[in-house]
Amino acid sequence: MKDSVIDLLKMEKTIEESFAVLNEESRDLFLPRSIPELYEVPTAMEFLRDYVSKNIPLIIREGCTWPCITKWSSQYFRETMENKPVKVALTPNGYADGIAEYKGIEYFVMPEEKTMTMGQFLDNLNERSIPVNYIQTQNNNLIMDFEELLVDIDDSLLNFAKEAFNKSPDACNFWMGDERAVTSMHKDPYENIYFVVSGHKDFILIPPTDVPNVPRKKYQSAVYKTNRNGQMEVEPIFDDHKKPIVIEWVSIDPLNPDLDEYPSYDEAIKYEVRLNAGDMLYLPSMWYHHVRQSHKNISLNFWYDMDYDARYCYYKMVEKLCGYGS
Repeated sequence: MKDSVIDLLKMEKTIEESFAVLNEESRDLFLPRSIPELYEVPTAMEFLRDYVSKNIPLIIREGCTWPCITKWSSQYFRETMENKPVKVALTPNGYADGIAEYKGIEYFVMPEEKTMTMGQFLDNLNERSIPVNYIQTQNNNLIMDFEELLVDIDDSLLNFAKEAFNKSPDACNFWMGDERAVTSMHKDPYENIYFVVSGHKDFILIPPTDVPNVPRKKYQSAVYKTNRNGQMEVEPIFDDHKKPIVIEWVSIDPLNPDLDEYPSYDEAIKYEVRLNAGDMLYLPSMWYHHVRQSHKNISLNFWYDMDYDARYCYYKMVEKLCGYGS
């Protein structure tokens, strides 16, 4: 028994040392000191060679010249679609799809969804109403729900991405909300081309090589619900067999990290970038990101399914060594 414990401790130390090597080698050989920036859209070959193949983000300043950059605003939407029904995410704190404590228990909580007119949504933004309102359905809503806006978008600008990824986007999403709406730290299995149309977005980015330094836990899923008194409560979600539906999610808030509980997070390589109106961001697959925004921000993003290649296999192996994943 004693030998088994010693062997286990040696193995744990070896894994910990291996993670330290991964972090050090990533800093020295692979990751840039800051996120690269261009002032013109690259060719597909340049984009693929210098960024996609290396899994490195890219900012293209003032790269978007679509009509939406100058046309879209609260006033424009009020004049053109005042009575249009829109799906809106409602939360008491601005955190949709994030961790919240309710009656002493932490849950992964999804927003309540409500259909209202665009005019009512804009009124709520002006009043900074509670609950916090955010258009963020992430279900290809630009195509499915806002087709009248497509006239202000020339998708030929995305040809460099389409050629580099060798595919069309799986989803095209429209986002609009106020400064209280925050996207909690997470990662996506998509190559992401992100545009800011109005206002600004602030990103915290962490590379996939920092999986060991970005803590995750399993939480019971829940959803916000408005009770008869008009207050938002957390309603846990169960499957058909009345068992809790559990999801694994990042357990640290990068705006207020608990380094006593998660000291390794201090070793994570973090980038902070701001996108202004007209700026584009290439956010590679599996990069962790946390997002804040200015008031009445309008953004678009285009998700391209990632390639499940050798890098993904290595990533899943490291996840498993960390004790994460299914």
